[in-house]
Amino acid sequence: MATTNLNIRVDEDLKKRAEQLFADLGLNMSSAITIFLRSSVDYNGIPFEIKKTGRAQAVSDEELLAVSRSLIEKNKEAYEVLAK
Repeated sequence: MATTNLNIRVDEDLKKRAEQLFADLGLNMSSAITIFLRSSVDYNGIPFEIKKTGRAQAVSDEELLAVSRSLIEKNKEAYEVLAK
């Protein structure tokens, strides 16, 4: 399978935090983004709910991280297959 480069711009702190999270999960940034892209294609959309919320309803970073880790753990086997 041929590969291509994808250049994106993100906040420096977000990138560092994401790299650390992915490293803790045994992934690199490329593998994590590939998992997201494959999941999106398989789901035929964004593979999680996106909705407009008020500030009072916004989810904290810690809550989002906990949900993300839970989803990754729940689907760990599928992610490992997709990452290869």
